[in-house]
Amino acid sequence: MDKLINQEMFFLLAGPCVIEGEEMALNIAEHVKKVTDRLGIPYVFKGSFKKANRSRLDSFTGIGDEKALKILAKVREELHIPVVTDIHTERDAEMAAEYVDVLQIPAFLCRQTDLLVAAAKTGKIVNIKKGQFLSPESMKFAVDKVRESENNNVMVTERGTTFGYQDLVVDFRGIRVMQQACQCPVVVDVTHSLQQPNQSSGVTGGQPELIESIAKAGIAVGADGIFIETHADPRCAKSDGANMLRLDLIDGLLEKLVRIRKAL
Repeated sequence: MDKLINQEMFFLLAGPCVIEGEEMALNIAEHVKKVTDRLGIPYVFKGSFKKANRSRLDSFTGIGDEKALKILAKVREELHIPVVTDIHTERDAEMAAEYVDVLQIPAFLCRQTDLLVAAAKTGKIVNIKKGQFLSPESMKFAVDKVRESENNNVMVTERGTTFGYQDLVVDFRGIRVMQQACQCPVVVDVTHSLQQPNQSSGVTGGQPELIESIAKAGIAVGADGIFIETHADPRCAKSDGANMLRLDLIDGLLEKLVRIRKAL
Protein backbone atom coordinates (compact mmCIF):
# COMPACT_ATOMS: atom_id res chain seq x y z
CA MET A 1 0.00 0.00 0.00
CA ASP A 2 2.80 2.42 0.87
CA LYS A 3 4.21 2.12 -2.65
CA LEU A 4 0.93 3.40 -4.08
CA ILE A 5 0.36 6.33 -1.76
CA ASN A 6 2.36 9.33 -2.95
CA GLN A 7 1.64 12.78 -1.57
CA GLU A 8 2.86 14.31 -4.82
CA MET A 9 0.94 12.17 -7.30
CA PHE A 10 -2.23 10.10 -7.66
CA PHE A 11 -1.99 6.40 -8.42
CA LEU A 12 -3.64 4.62 -11.36
CA LEU A 13 -5.54 1.35 -11.67
CA ALA A 14 -6.00 0.67 -15.38
CA GLY A 15 -6.44 -2.14 -17.85
CA PRO A 16 -9.11 -4.08 -19.71
CA CYS A 17 -12.44 -4.97 -18.14
CA VAL A 18 -11.72 -8.67 -18.46
CA ILE A 19 -8.68 -10.71 -19.50
CA GLU A 20 -9.33 -11.76 -23.09
CA GLY A 21 -5.90 -13.23 -23.75
CA GLU A 22 -2.21 -12.96 -22.91
CA GLU A 23 -1.13 -10.76 -25.80
CA MET A 24 -3.81 -8.13 -25.25
CA ALA A 25 -3.11 -7.98 -21.53
CA LEU A 26 0.63 -7.53 -21.98
CA ASN A 27 0.20 -4.96 -24.75
CA ILE A 28 -2.14 -2.81 -22.65
CA ALA A 29 0.04 -3.11 -19.55
CA GLU A 30 3.21 -2.23 -21.47
CA HIS A 31 1.59 0.83 -23.05
CA VAL A 32 0.22 2.19 -19.79
CA LYS A 33 3.44 1.42 -17.89
CA LYS A 34 5.50 3.47 -20.35
CA VAL A 35 3.38 6.58 -19.86
CA THR A 36 3.04 6.16 -16.07
CA ASP A 37 6.80 5.66 -15.71
CA ARG A 38 7.38 8.84 -17.70
CA LEU A 39 4.89 10.83 -15.63
CA GLY A 40 5.80 9.36 -12.25
CA ILE A 41 2.39 7.79 -11.62
CA PRO A 42 2.30 4.62 -9.46
CA TYR A 43 0.53 2.01 -11.63
CA VAL A 44 -1.53 -1.11 -10.91
CA PHE A 45 -2.64 -3.23 -13.87
CA LYS A 46 -6.34 -4.11 -13.73
CA GLY A 47 -8.02 -7.10 -15.33
CA SER A 48 -10.91 -9.28 -14.18
CA PHE A 49 -10.10 -12.97 -14.35
CA LYS A 50 -13.81 -13.61 -14.82
CA LYS A 51 -17.03 -11.61 -15.07
CA ALA A 52 -19.67 -12.96 -12.74
CA ASN A 53 -22.09 -10.05 -13.02
CA ARG A 54 -23.53 -9.99 -16.54
CA SER A 55 -27.00 -9.04 -17.74
CA ARG A 56 -27.44 -11.97 -20.13
CA LEU A 57 -26.55 -15.64 -19.97
CA ASP A 58 -24.82 -15.47 -23.36
CA SER A 59 -22.48 -12.62 -22.30
CA PHE A 60 -18.74 -13.33 -22.21
CA THR A 61 -17.52 -14.28 -18.73
CA GLY A 62 -13.87 -15.21 -19.27
CA ILE A 63 -11.27 -17.51 -20.79
CA GLY A 64 -11.03 -19.75 -17.72
CA ASP A 65 -10.16 -18.83 -14.14
CA GLU A 66 -6.69 -20.35 -13.86
CA LYS A 67 -5.67 -19.33 -17.36
CA ALA A 68 -6.64 -15.70 -16.75
CA LEU A 69 -5.01 -15.60 -13.32
CA LYS A 70 -1.76 -16.93 -14.76
CA ILE A 71 -1.84 -14.13 -17.33
CA LEU A 72 -2.23 -11.58 -14.53
CA ALA A 73 0.73 -13.15 -12.75
CA LYS A 74 2.77 -12.97 -15.96
CA VAL A 75 2.01 -9.26 -16.32
CA ARG A 76 3.20 -8.74 -12.75
CA GLU A 77 6.37 -10.78 -13.20
CA GLU A 78 7.43 -9.50 -16.63
CA LEU A 79 6.64 -5.81 -16.12
CA HIS A 80 7.30 -5.63 -12.36
CA ILE A 81 3.99 -3.95 -11.58
CA PRO A 82 1.23 -4.90 -9.10
CA VAL A 83 -2.03 -6.29 -10.45
CA VAL A 84 -5.66 -6.15 -9.29
CA THR A 85 -8.63 -8.37 -10.08
CA ASP A 86 -12.27 -8.67 -8.98
CA ILE A 87 -13.47 -11.46 -6.71
CA HIS A 88 -17.04 -12.61 -6.13
CA THR A 89 -16.85 -15.47 -3.63
CA GLU A 90 -14.75 -16.53 -0.66
CA ARG A 91 -13.20 -19.24 -2.83
CA ASP A 92 -12.22 -16.57 -5.37
CA ALA A 93 -10.38 -14.65 -2.65
CA GLU A 94 -8.21 -17.60 -1.70
CA MET A 95 -7.57 -18.59 -5.32
CA ALA A 96 -6.82 -15.13 -6.72
CA ALA A 97 -4.57 -14.13 -3.82
CA GLU A 98 -1.92 -16.51 -5.14
CA TYR A 99 -1.61 -14.49 -8.35
CA VAL A 100 -2.44 -10.81 -7.62
CA ASP A 101 -1.58 -7.98 -5.25
CA VAL A 102 -4.98 -6.31 -4.85
CA LEU A 103 -8.38 -7.99 -4.44
CA GLN A 104 -11.29 -5.86 -5.63
CA ILE A 105 -14.79 -6.16 -4.21
CA PRO A 106 -17.45 -5.32 -6.84
CA ALA A 107 -19.93 -2.59 -5.94
CA PHE A 108 -22.90 -4.95 -5.78
CA LEU A 109 -21.05 -7.07 -3.20
CA CYS A 110 -19.60 -4.37 -0.95
CA ARG A 111 -21.87 -5.34 1.97
CA GLN A 112 -21.12 -9.08 1.78
CA THR A 113 -19.47 -9.72 5.13
CA ASP A 114 -18.09 -13.18 4.37
CA LEU A 115 -16.50 -11.94 1.14
CA LEU A 116 -14.89 -8.92 2.82
CA VAL A 117 -13.53 -11.06 5.65
CA ALA A 118 -12.18 -13.67 3.23
CA ALA A 119 -10.43 -10.98 1.20
CA ALA A 120 -9.00 -9.39 4.33
CA LYS A 121 -7.62 -12.68 5.64
CA THR A 122 -5.46 -13.13 2.52
CA GLY A 123 -3.38 -10.17 3.65
CA LYS A 124 -3.68 -8.56 0.22
CA ILE A 125 -4.74 -4.96 -0.37
CA VAL A 126 -8.55 -4.86 -0.54
CA ASN A 127 -10.24 -2.32 -2.82
CA ILE A 128 -13.94 -1.98 -2.02
CA LYS A 129 -16.12 -0.36 -4.66
CA LYS A 130 -18.94 1.71 -3.23
CA GLY A 131 -22.34 0.28 -4.03
CA GLN A 132 -24.43 2.35 -6.42
CA PHE A 133 -27.09 2.23 -3.72
CA LEU A 134 -25.00 3.42 -0.75
CA SER A 135 -24.11 6.78 0.74
CA PRO A 136 -20.41 7.68 1.01
CA GLU A 137 -20.64 7.69 4.81
CA SER A 138 -21.85 4.08 4.91
CA MET A 139 -18.63 2.79 3.32
CA LYS A 140 -17.00 3.17 6.73
CA PHE A 141 -18.69 -0.04 7.83
CA ALA A 142 -17.36 -2.02 4.88
CA VAL A 143 -13.86 -0.74 5.63
CA ASP A 144 -14.28 -1.62 9.31
CA LYS A 145 -15.03 -5.25 8.38
CA VAL A 146 -11.65 -5.49 6.67
CA ARG A 147 -9.75 -3.76 9.46
CA GLU A 148 -11.48 -5.78 12.16
CA SER A 149 -10.29 -8.87 10.28
CA GLU A 150 -6.71 -7.71 10.98
CA ASN A 151 -5.97 -6.15 7.58
CA ASN A 152 -5.30 -2.41 7.38
CA ASN A 153 -4.49 -2.48 3.66
CA VAL A 154 -7.81 -1.20 2.39
CA MET A 155 -9.10 1.47 0.01
CA VAL A 156 -12.49 2.42 -1.41
CA THR A 157 -13.63 3.38 -4.88
CA GLU A 158 -16.37 5.73 -6.02
CA ARG A 159 -18.11 4.42 -9.15
CA GLY A 160 -21.29 6.45 -9.36
CA THR A 161 -24.69 6.38 -7.70
CA THR A 162 -27.90 5.08 -9.26
CA PHE A 163 -29.81 7.96 -10.85
CA GLY A 164 -33.03 6.53 -12.19
CA TYR A 165 -33.17 3.12 -13.80
CA GLN A 166 -30.58 3.60 -16.56
CA ASP A 167 -28.06 6.15 -15.39
CA LEU A 168 -25.44 6.95 -12.77
CA VAL A 169 -24.21 10.24 -11.32
CA VAL A 170 -21.02 11.03 -9.41
CA ASP A 171 -21.40 13.11 -6.26
CA PHE A 172 -17.88 14.51 -5.90
CA ARG A 173 -18.58 15.54 -2.31
CA GLY A 174 -18.36 11.83 -1.56
CA ILE A 175 -14.61 11.70 -2.25
CA ARG A 176 -13.80 13.94 0.68
CA VAL A 177 -16.54 12.38 2.82
CA MET A 178 -15.09 8.87 2.33
CA GLN A 179 -11.53 10.06 2.95
CA GLN A 180 -12.63 11.46 6.29
CA ALA A 181 -15.06 8.68 7.28
CA CYS A 182 -12.96 5.72 6.14
CA GLN A 183 -9.47 7.12 6.78
CA CYS A 184 -8.09 5.35 3.73
CA PRO A 185 -7.24 6.12 0.09
CA VAL A 186 -10.21 6.92 -2.16
CA VAL A 187 -10.22 6.13 -5.87
CA VAL A 188 -12.51 7.51 -8.59
CA ASP A 189 -13.60 4.84 -11.07
CA VAL A 190 -13.96 7.08 -14.09
CA THR A 191 -15.23 4.63 -16.69
CA HIS A 192 -17.75 2.67 -14.61
CA SER A 193 -19.19 5.96 -13.38
CA LEU A 194 -20.17 6.61 -16.99
CA GLN A 195 -22.07 3.36 -17.50
CA GLN A 196 -25.72 3.42 -18.52
CA PRO A 197 -26.97 0.12 -17.05
CA ASN A 198 -30.17 -1.84 -17.61
CA GLN A 199 -30.53 -1.12 -21.31
CA SER A 200 -33.34 -2.95 -23.09
CA SER A 201 -30.78 -4.88 -25.15
CA GLY A 202 -29.26 -6.40 -22.01
CA VAL A 203 -25.93 -4.76 -22.89
CA THR A 204 -24.76 -1.87 -20.71
CA GLY A 205 -24.34 1.49 -22.45
CA GLY A 206 -21.96 4.32 -21.62
CA GLN A 207 -20.72 7.85 -22.22
CA PRO A 208 -16.98 7.59 -22.93
CA GLU A 209 -16.93 11.14 -24.29
CA LEU A 210 -17.19 12.31 -20.66
CA ILE A 211 -14.19 10.30 -19.37
CA GLU A 212 -11.89 13.33 -19.38
CA SER A 213 -14.43 15.47 -17.51
CA ILE A 214 -14.97 12.94 -14.72
CA ALA A 215 -11.25 12.21 -14.41
CA LYS A 216 -10.32 15.90 -14.19
CA ALA A 217 -12.99 16.52 -11.58
CA GLY A 218 -11.81 13.54 -9.53
CA ILE A 219 -8.24 14.84 -9.41
CA ALA A 220 -9.43 18.39 -8.74
CA VAL A 221 -11.33 17.36 -5.59
CA GLY A 222 -8.33 15.44 -4.27
CA ALA A 223 -8.89 11.77 -5.11
CA ASP A 224 -5.94 9.58 -4.17
CA GLY A 225 -6.29 7.35 -7.21
CA ILE A 226 -7.96 7.02 -10.59
CA PHE A 227 -9.46 3.84 -12.09
CA ILE A 228 -9.82 3.57 -15.87
CA GLU A 229 -10.75 0.63 -18.07
CA THR A 230 -8.96 0.79 -21.41
CA HIS A 231 -8.75 -1.29 -24.57
CA ALA A 232 -7.02 -0.93 -27.94
CA ASP A 233 -10.42 -1.10 -29.66
CA PRO A 234 -13.34 -0.74 -27.23
CA ARG A 235 -15.79 -1.63 -30.02
CA CYS A 236 -14.34 -5.15 -29.98
CA ALA A 237 -14.00 -5.49 -26.20
CA LYS A 238 -15.81 -8.50 -24.78
CA SER A 239 -17.10 -6.54 -21.77
CA ASP A 240 -17.80 -2.86 -20.96
CA GLY A 241 -16.74 -1.62 -24.39
CA ALA A 242 -19.40 1.12 -24.32
CA ASN A 243 -17.68 3.04 -21.53
CA MET A 244 -13.98 2.21 -21.97
CA LEU A 245 -11.19 4.60 -22.92
CA ARG A 246 -9.39 3.88 -26.18
CA LEU A 247 -5.82 2.94 -25.30
CA ASP A 248 -4.15 5.51 -27.53
CA LEU A 249 -5.97 8.31 -25.66
CA ILE A 250 -4.64 7.47 -22.21
CA ASP A 251 -1.31 9.28 -22.67
CA GLY A 252 -2.90 12.68 -23.29
CA LEU A 253 -5.45 12.23 -20.52
CA LEU A 254 -2.85 11.33 -17.90
CA GLU A 255 -0.69 14.28 -18.91
CA LYS A 256 -3.63 16.61 -18.25
CA LEU A 257 -4.39 14.96 -14.91
CA VAL A 258 -0.77 15.31 -13.81
CA ARG A 259 -0.86 19.04 -14.57
CA ILE A 260 -4.02 19.41 -12.47
CA ARG A 261 -2.48 17.46 -9.60
CA LYS A 262 0.68 19.57 -9.66
CA ALA A 263 -1.38 22.76 -9.72
CA LEU A 264 -3.10 21.66 -6.51
